[in-house]
Amino acid sequence: MASFVDRVVLHVAGGNGGNGVASVRREKFKPLGGPDGGNGGRGGDVILEVDPQTTTLLAYHHSPHRRATNGAQGAGDLRNGKNGEDLVLAVPDGTVVKTKDGEVLADLVGAGTQFVAAAGGHGGLGNAALASPRRKAPGFALLGEEGETTELVLELKSVADVALVGFPSAGKSSLIAAMSAARPKIADYPFTTLVPNLGVVQAGDERYTVADVPGLIPGASQGKGLGLDFLRHIERCAVIVHVLDCATLEPDRDPISDLDTIEAELSAYAEDLTVAGRLPLAQRPRVVVLNKVDVPEARDLAELVRPEIEARGLEVHEISAASHEGLRPLSFALARLVAEARAAAPAAEPTRVVLRPKAVDDAGFTVTARHRHDGVFYQVRGAKPERWVRQTDFANDEAVGYLADRLARLGVEDELFKAGAKPGDEVVIGPVEGGVIFDWEPTMLTGAELLGPRGSDQRIEDVEYAPRSSRAERRKGYKERMDAKAAAREELWTERESGHWATPEPEEPHAAQ
Repeated sequence: MASFVDRVVLHVAGGNGGNGVASVRREKFKPLGGPDGGNGGRGGDVILEVDPQTTTLLAYHHSPHRRATNGAQGAGDLRNGKNGEDLVLAVPDGTVVKTKDGEVLADLVGAGTQFVAAAGGHGGLGNAALASPRRKAPGFALLGEEGETTELVLELKSVADVALVGFPSAGKSSLIAAMSAARPKIADYPFTTLVPNLGVVQAGDERYTVADVPGLIPGASQGKGLGLDFLRHIERCAVIVHVLDCATLEPDRDPISDLDTIEAELSAYAEDLTVAGRLPLAQRPRVVVLNKVDVPEARDLAELVRPEIEARGLEVHEISAASHEGLRPLSFALARLVAEARAAAPAAEPTRVVLRPKAVDDAGFTVTARHRHDGVFYQVRGAKPERWVRQTDFANDEAVGYLADRLARLGVEDELFKAGAKPGDEVVIGPVEGGVIFDWEPTMLTGAELLGPRGSDQRIEDVEYAPRSSRAERRKGYKERMDAKAAAREELWTERESGHWATPEPEEPHAAQ
């Protein structure tokens, strides 16, 4: 069973907002108490937070679906619903949040760093909050908005100052165990280390962390074996240490060929510099460690290849992780390089608040005419109109009338006229697939004389075609009425031409008797 997971697909959903409530205060000796419906509570957010005590994404590997709690519904007597609780998910330091398409959303580094993965839905307003001089006692309330639902990819990239890279069984785990208090699994077979190990090294006044990256093989940068999973953990390191096995028994391997192979894999690895925030791997400081010099043949080989490696401009250390030979000079050399990298790093700046004011001519929505095989329809997109539609109870005529008034005041109808829409045309608010579709009729803003009983709207109830018919049915009815009017006019004109409408002559007055 896996004990270390550094990449998961997480399905998160914010809590739904609670519905508002439509209520009227009824109390003895207090007539006309007015609306007293409370608002619904807001849904909880799903928040990712860096926790130093968390070192793996294993919990989300087993339970990838997480959802925050919903907001409670409002109640009468002006009682608002309770807000849903936020769901805080602990992630390791160095977690990168991406979309399924690979877009980086957040780079979580530093204890306490947070990212809202899925926002909760807004609570619906009760009729007390909707009351106005025009609507003194609304007979409706707004529905709660659904929480945001999304699918994220979490990738863990170890946060360390020094990365130990090399072939399997080169002695990386033994080296980190000898230099720090880390105790990784050590055995005499390849790929003993399957997960990165971190150790803390103290060299004089300098303290730094060392990551033992599992063994690399040729083709790792193209995904061969588990290469990409291993290479991910060296992106944030400031110094790269090549651990070369001078006592290998494989006939086709030697320290020089091993160094060239690993260098080629590091150069070919396409790292994401926007996340790592450092130089490409090929440009970072590197140190070559010739390991296992406690074996006589290995020491001779190390002395033989050392001049060639130093000729490439690389710093070389001959060590033995088993006998601890050469570890102290190596630890201080790494401390020096880490200190130089830290000094060269830009100073940390406080998080800047970026203000993005809305443009003067930005209406907050767009109206677009779209064509398809059966004609043209009009699509309305915008945060406000889409949220208003989601919060409308379409079973309540007064709520539908209130939505029409809001859209008209926002300027949606004016933009529909400008786009060429005619009464009866199809309008979609939101995405084409899944949006709210209706046949558009220009709205006359309501007044007290049009409201009628609570929960009703005479503009909707008095429509001649009620119950609401389709656009084709409305056009058919309109054509039939126009044909009937034309036929009536033709009949009247025919009767007039045939003399049925002869103007009577005025009667002569009777002669006086």
